[in-house]
Amino acid sequence: MTIDHSEQATTPQAPTLEMVAHVAGVSRATVSRVVNGSTAVTPQVTALVNAAIEKLNYVPNRAARSLASRRTNVIALIVPEQTSTVFSDPFFAAVIQGVAVYLNDTDYTLNLLIASESSSDKTRRYLLGGNVDGALVVSHHSGDHSYTRLGQKLPIVFGGRPLTPELDDSYFVDVDNVAAARAATEHLIALGRTRIATVAGPQDMPPGVDRLRGWREAMEAAGLADDLVEIGGFSPASGADAIGRLLDRDASIDAVFFANDQMAAGAYPVLRERGRAIPGDIAVAGFDDDPLGTALSPTLTTVHQPSSELGAGMADALVRLIAGDTIEHAQIMSTTLVVRESSGAAPVA
Repeated sequence: MTIDHSEQATTPQAPTLEMVAHVAGVSRATVSRVVNGSTAVTPQVTALVNAAIEKLNYVPNRAARSLASRRTNVIALIVPEQTSTVFSDPFFAAVIQGVAVYLNDTDYTLNLLIASESSSDKTRRYLLGGNVDGALVVSHHSGDHSYTRLGQKLPIVFGGRPLTPELDDSYFVDVDNVAAARAATEHLIALGRTRIATVAGPQDMPPGVDRLRGWREAMEAAGLADDLVEIGGFSPASGADAIGRLLDRDASIDAVFFANDQMAAGAYPVLRERGRAIPGDIAVAGFDDDPLGTALSPTLTTVHQPSSELGAGMADALVRLIAGDTIEHAQIMSTTLVVRESSGAAPVA
C-alpha cells in the first residue's frame, strides 16, 4: 500500500513570529511588542513589522499568546455609579466612546462594568480573578475604597485625580478643574456681576471639590463674598433643588456658576418660575460643554472639557502600562471657556 505524501509536502507552514521577525529584519521581541500594542517601538520599525505581517498574512494565535503571557486581552472600564446616572449623563457616553475608539486599533476588548456600591465587592473579585489585563475607573468617590489598593495587583488608570492618600501614586488623566472653574467665575465677574453663587458637585468626588475651589479662588481674588454655596449631585434634579435653595437664601443673586451643565439645565425652569430672566437678572455658566448646552434657551456659557479625548488618554495610558512602558502618573488635558448667551456676553465665534 502506498501513501501519497504530496498534500503534506505542499501544505504551506503557517507563518510564525520568527518568520515575521526575519522578513522585517528585527528581533522576535520587537515583533511581539508591536503585536501587543507597545508604544516603545518607533513608528518606522512598527511600519516594517506591520508590512511583514501583511506580506506573510500572519495571524497571532490568541490562545497561545494568552497562555504564554497570561494575558486576556481584555480591559475593564468601571463606572462606580447607578445605571440610571451612567446612561443619562452625556459625560459618560463621551468617555466610553473615547475609550472604545482608541481600543479599536488594539487587540484589546472592552468590558463595561457599572459598579454601584452594592456590587463593588463583586467587581473587585472579578478584576482580581484573572479576567482582565487592566482597568479604567471613571467617576470615583473618596468613600469608595474598592479600588484603592488594586493598583498594587493590577494596572489601573483613573479618570480624575485621586482624593485619598491611598491613591497618591496612582495613574490618572484629568483636566485642571480648579483653573477651569476659576476662569468661568472670572468671566462672570468681568461682566460686572457681584453676587455670584455656585452649585458645586458632590464633595466626595474630585471634580466637585476642585471646581468649588476654583470658584472660591476667583471670588476671593475679586474681593467678593463666597458664602452662596449649595451642593448638587451632578443631575438636573439636584440643580433645580439647589438653585431654589440659593434664591430662598438671597434674592439678590445675579450670577451662578454650576459645576456641570446637567445641573444648570435643571435650574433653568426654576429660574423662569421665580421670574428671574437669563441673563438679564441672573447670568449662568456651566461645565462640560454637553450637547444639551446648545439646545437650551438661552444657550449655555460653559467650560469645554475634552471628555472623549480624556477617555482615549486613559486607554492609551493603560495600554502602555500593561506593555511595561514608563509613563507619567498625571496627565492633564486643556479646557476652554465657551461663551454663549446665558452669561449675557457676545458669543465667541
